[in-house]
Amino acid sequence: MNFSLLGRIGAHTLHGHHDPVVTTSAARRAFLDRFEREADPDGILPAHERARRAHHLRSAYFTRLALKSAQARRRRAQRQNGGAS
Repeated sequence: MNFSLLGRIGAHTLHGHHDPVVTTSAARRAFLDRFEREADPDGILPAHERARRAHHLRSAYFTRLALKSAQARRRRAQRQNGGAS
């Protein structure tokens, strides 16, 4: 059974009946809160400083994802080209 396709069907069905912004808001909030907790685990910073630091931590997170993606694409291209750079 192809669970990936079943998951995609379920997601499309859900979002066809409900606003995806509403259905994913709790998950999105939890994801973003993660960076604020990382920036200020003790909750002692002023809100603006915590937000500034969280912004940079999010940027670093997504930049690392972009780096890993580029490295994977490079490795995949090298395999397809017989190891040539």
